Amino acid sequence: MVSLTHDLLSKSAQTRPDKEALVHGERRLSYREIDEMTDKLAVRMVSAGLRRMDRVGIYLEKSIEQTLAILATSKAGGVFVPINRRLFPEQVSHILEDCTPRTLVTSGARLGSLGEVLGTASCVEFALVTGEETPSEAPVTCHGFDEILNSAPPGPPPQRCLSKDLAAILYTSGSTGRPKGVMLSHANLIAGSRIVSTYLGITDEERILSIVPFSFDYGLNQLLTGLEHGATVVLLNFRFPDDVVQALLKEKITGLAGVPSFWCLLAQPSSSMHRHDLPDLRYITNTGGKVPRNVVQTLREALPTTDIVLMYGLTEAFRSTYLPPAELERRIDSMGKAIPDTEIFVVDDEGKPCGPGEIGELIHRGPTVSLGYWRNPEATRRVLRPNPFQPPEIDDVEMVCYSGDLVKMDEDGFLYFCGRRDATLKCAGYRISPTEIEEVAMSTGKFREAAAIGLPDDVLGHAIMVYAVPLDGERPEADALLQHYAQHVPRYMVPRKVEFVSELPKTAHGKMDYQTLKARAEAAEAASNE
Repeated sequence: MVSLTHDLLSKSAQTRPDKEALVHGERRLSYREIDEMTDKLAVRMVSAGLRRMDRVGIYLEKSIEQTLAILATSKAGGVFVPINRRLFPEQVSHILEDCTPRTLVTSGARLGSLGEVLGTASCVEFALVTGEETPSEAPVTCHGFDEILNSAPPGPPPQRCLSKDLAAILYTSGSTGRPKGVMLSHANLIAGSRIVSTYLGITDEERILSIVPFSFDYGLNQLLTGLEHGATVVLLNFRFPDDVVQALLKEKITGLAGVPSFWCLLAQPSSSMHRHDLPDLRYITNTGGKVPRNVVQTLREALPTTDIVLMYGLTEAFRSTYLPPAELERRIDSMGKAIPDTEIFVVDDEGKPCGPGEIGELIHRGPTVSLGYWRNPEATRRVLRPNPFQPPEIDDVEMVCYSGDLVKMDEDGFLYFCGRRDATLKCAGYRISPTEIEEVAMSTGKFREAAAIGLPDDVLGHAIMVYAVPLDGERPEADALLQHYAQHVPRYMVPRKVEFVSELPKTAHGKMDYQTLKARAEAAEAASNE
């Protein structure tokens, strides 16, 4: 019976042991090989002291080792926490301090960069280190990843969890503060795999190109749907879109997902996609935000035999809606309807159902609704609330997810995205809190206050702009501040523009007036384009 995340692997290892499961560069592993490797890692984790529900931080680029670590953690009864490889030590430090993992899986080079962080994060007791470069003075006990894999097979570890237990924590930003850890159960992950497999028609003949990070819910889902059906998952870290096109051709890829900024780059006239036929590519789909209409049209023309499946989702509830490819021509701007085994409500400010054309908040009901935010009950209560339409005769309270996204429905029940209730920014597929951006400017010690806003951008979703008020006597330079950002945050968090002002607008309650700032910036941009 498939009830735990790693059961998806174990089942395929039994039914298709010699089938090609994972590809990364020239490395190719079968389902039997992955199953045996993850058994070894899981047993070592347990023998080193990993307890049921202990968190395991996994700070690696997309690789076979990262995949093995995720599945081995599940087998060992732990909770895997994929950490985006683009994060700087400061951001990694927040995650480690928040979820307190006892185990860290990382490379020798990354372990070295985390030296000071691990010195303060006393929770980490040992590390599994990939590659040959292990720092000579590592602040934690280290075990060689490859050494474990080369050891004798220990046999499978005992099952230690139930399907309702916590399986993963994925960190995502909201409107305020630092990223929060979204808690996903084994049941959540397996339901997501089953549902997406249903409407995408995943089979054992699938060859899925995995370019979306496993720290994204849909990146993780691609791996799990592949494992569930005995398909082949091809892992790729790429620098240029043409690298992806070459992988599509070489590996005869049938399925590909990407964030909107990726699709915008792939659709550029200079992209090699326009110079190749891709007959094996059965479907493409999106995550991390809406793909611009003109980009969808370009993709349709360039890939006439490929299904384009537009989707909408949020980490707190995974996927919520999808648009069947047959509806694309008539409803190119639509998010579609609810995914299988899921119900979507649209409610007004009073909690009443909205009629066609009325804008309201999207509420998600179904088996992929997460367990909430790790160690943050207040934020959890804001997002996960009792089902407002549950019959009163049912005593067991069902929790549904209030997305914070504003949508409207047409006469046929298809949904359209209208905006956010809060100030969350979305750039290159990543959710970003304005507070995160503002804190970086304030850390220079040169400003009295700062405010970050997002301007509409066809490629990125939002282009970040920062307004900052210098301290008396300070004469900051925009280039210096942008360089400070580049040294402390990933590229997608670096503002496109900064502007220094003598004061920032406030609401009647003394809070930052982001709407006025945004209107001011949009007006200035419009004037410059005239």
